[in-house]
Amino acid sequence: MDEQLYFKQLEIGPMQNYVYLIGSAETRKAAVVDAAWQIDTILRIAAQDDVEITHALITHTHPDHVGGHFAGVDIEGVAELLGKCKAKVVVHKAEAEFLKGLAPSDLIKAESGDKIDVGGVEIQLLHTPGHTPGSQCFLVDGRLVSGDTLFINSCGRTDLPGSDPSEMYYSLTQRLGALPDDTVLLPGHNYGGASSTLGEQKRQNPFMRFASLGDFLRVMGGTRVVMP
Repeated sequence: MDEQLYFKQLEIGPMQNYVYLIGSAETRKAAVVDAAWQIDTILRIAAQDDVEITHALITHTHPDHVGGHFAGVDIEGVAELLGKCKAKVVVHKAEAEFLKGLAPSDLIKAESGDKIDVGGVEIQLLHTPGHTPGSQCFLVDGRLVSGDTLFINSCGRTDLPGSDPSEMYYSLTQRLGALPDDTVLLPGHNYGGASSTLGEQKRQNPFMRFASLGDFLRVMGGTRVVMP
């Protein structure tokens, strides 16, 4: 893997969220993935590592990943991040309308296959709908930051507003299933561990092993699978 890549996984917040800092060890520019909880902590860690946050990448727009009001709690989120650093917010175009408190000039509305340059490091965006319409994963240097699409030995819920179990099936088995087995999986929550590989998940994760869409829907249609 690229020695010039700066990559850090942080477990932050009461819902065991994973936040990621990804960028260049040479230019010291970085993106933060799913900055919702404890914005000052994220910025302090970036400052300690002497990196400047230039992008905020969003896997999906649920409040525990972007901020907002959730379960009686106000979560700081991306709007507060932008009040403390200059960054472009990268969100899939299907969910840009759900981001509140941001100006249109703050946003990069992404599509699947787009590539974002962060200080010389290229991050590829993969649209993986199912948990939400605009769920996306980020691929960089053999690492997949999967948000709430794919967890270790599980996957995201498909019984929420905007969820689609059929799309989740195709996201898991085709969109992500097509990636090399040695791709390192880095999920959006610590629901089963911090990392795995796609090869291990193809062999062990029951939600990647259904033989048909019909079989998948019999289990997933309207069923609560994991926490949001």
